[in-house]
Amino acid sequence: MFKTITPIDNTVLLERNYDSSRIDLTINNSIKAQKDWSALSIKERVNSLQNFVKDFLSRDKIINEELSRQIGRPISQAPGELRGFKERADYMLSIAEKKLADLDVTRDNNFKNFIKRRPLGLVFVIAPWNYPYLTAVNSILPALTAGNSVILKHSAQTPLCAEQLYQSAQNTLPKDVFNYLHLNHDDGLKVVADKRVNFVSFTGSVKGGYEVQKATHTKFINLALELGGKDPAYARYDCDLEKTVENLVDGSFFNSGQSCCGVERIYVDEKIYDKFLELFISTTYNYKLGNPLEPETNLGPVVKLSSAEFILNQMSEAVQKGAKKVIDENKFKFPNEHKNYLVPQVLTNVNHDMKFMTEETFGPCVGIMKVKNEDEAIQLMNDSPYGLTASIWTKDMNVAEKVGNQVQTGTFFMNRCDYLDPALSWTGVKETGKGCSLSEIAYENLTAPKSFHFRKEQ
Repeated sequence: MFKTITPIDNTVLLERNYDSSRIDLTINNSIKAQKDWSALSIKERVNSLQNFVKDFLSRDKIINEELSRQIGRPISQAPGELRGFKERADYMLSIAEKKLADLDVTRDNNFKNFIKRRPLGLVFVIAPWNYPYLTAVNSILPALTAGNSVILKHSAQTPLCAEQLYQSAQNTLPKDVFNYLHLNHDDGLKVVADKRVNFVSFTGSVKGGYEVQKATHTKFINLALELGGKDPAYARYDCDLEKTVENLVDGSFFNSGQSCCGVERIYVDEKIYDKFLELFISTTYNYKLGNPLEPETNLGPVVKLSSAEFILNQMSEAVQKGAKKVIDENKFKFPNEHKNYLVPQVLTNVNHDMKFMTEETFGPCVGIMKVKNEDEAIQLMNDSPYGLTASIWTKDMNVAEKVGNQVQTGTFFMNRCDYLDPALSWTGVKETGKGCSLSEIAYENLTAPKSFHFRKEQ
């Protein structure tokens, strides 16, 4: 049995039994269901999945409150996750018939040559707690659309998310096409290693990604791994200062900074640094930190007491090395009897000798560093073991592309951050992982090519 602790007041929200005894049966049932599911036309699968999405979204009010109770995100912001869920699902379903169709490569009238995209079989998805539906939909919808069956293991922090998705699958999809299992760490790795599992999608820590990769060493399968991040932003001297600050404050602190592609470090051209910092500080004071179930709250607690301790220790270490906290924490009123309510904080006088500027923090805090020019910004942006997203804030698109070509990252933004366009591949480099979810490329990863070479006359 495991317990889910709500970050609102650190009490037990719910208890669930682990599903260790159901692993073998669930895998076998999923494999059987996949054969009939894959035999359906793409259009039939798309229609079923559109009903799945519609059914899921029909429970939005219940789901929104569950989200706030499980992860501490303000209930006023919870609907955004479901809007993103719908956007990603709708896009992947809209391109499915075209992108999964046979590829005709015939060059001679006496031949018929084509490539089919056949499903892989059983896909195992390990999803995290921080955006429990958005990260899950990235893998689940494309996998099912391509004709695979799916087993979902969700975080112990968000078991209700797996159960809500399963409820919609029961209402709209053939039996056992989509299943979930509540698993501990070791049992999760056992499923990863099972030779009946044909693809694994994992979102989590770098350490967890290496464990998943190691667990597959006895079989030949592809993986999608989205791991750590320390996403940077560069504010060039020609940016629209007010809009840049508005977006970067939100990109740094939304969801209490617990976003895979949240902004954790900002490099500002020395020509605008003082004005940028002054505006960033004043904008940060607009946050109301408090109970996420109260409608006026726009910043909630971090998910766990252990997370809060890690974040505070990382900031404290930076301060000991000379960093300065510039946000007056006394200006915030919040439930300070609970130690996971963290005031949004900005650190200046930072450098890359501090772990705060090089290692993932995953909290409502950001370091702001002055740079001389774009060359220095590029060097610092690349001085990281991670590479999920990065952004530049400028009016010059040519400069943006030039800088983007040099920054080592899976996605490069101009005048935007902390966003995912489902038409673009979602991928990372270096320790952030490998593989791709979303875009048409996702369907290539979730299918295997099979060639047909027919000669009409012998």
